[in-house]
Amino acid sequence: MGIETFKANRPGFFLTKLDDVVNKAANWGRENSLWPYPFATACCGIEFMGVVSNVHDISRFGAEVVRFSPRQADLLIVAGTITHKMGPILKKIWNQMLEPKWCIAFGVCASSGGFYDNYAVMWGIDHIIPVDVYLPGCPPRPEAFFEALMMLQRKIKGEGPEAHEGERTPAMAWNRQQQPPIEV
Repeated sequence: MGIETFKANRPGFFLTKLDDVVNKAANWGRENSLWPYPFATACCGIEFMGVVSNVHDISRFGAEVVRFSPRQADLLIVAGTITHKMGPILKKIWNQMLEPKWCIAFGVCASSGGFYDNYAVMWGIDHIIPVDVYLPGCPPRPEAFFEALMMLQRKIKGEGPEAHEGERTPAMAWNRQQQPPIEV
């Protein structure tokens, strides 16, 4: 119970604390300076235009700089219906973005295919890219988008340095294979 048991005398204490400070500072910068890339295809794209208009203040969240090049963005906002033909293009855009990168599925069509029940519509973008936050609604209100953005900021704040190493899987994705069939 003397000085040898003091926490600061353990090996690696100073470097561990320094890593924590650097990681927290980097996450603070990441969460407060998101640069979104909108991939808008349908009515959710029009609603996203309302989000970045002068009526709503998206600059409070540090996301007012909308980029139209995937190499300059770190937040992919997929708004609207995604067909199977658009899937490879969306995957290519996702691969062109630099790490760390995040994704918001804006609206029910991007999250689960929406009310379209045909062969051309992809039933959720989580089949091709990892999704960090799902935003339900048809189309979702700007206030709901701000809530999703704050959820993403809280997620970024708690990430460790190994969060983006390797291939990620969707954090909140609904695993269709493990769900029991619905009895009618």
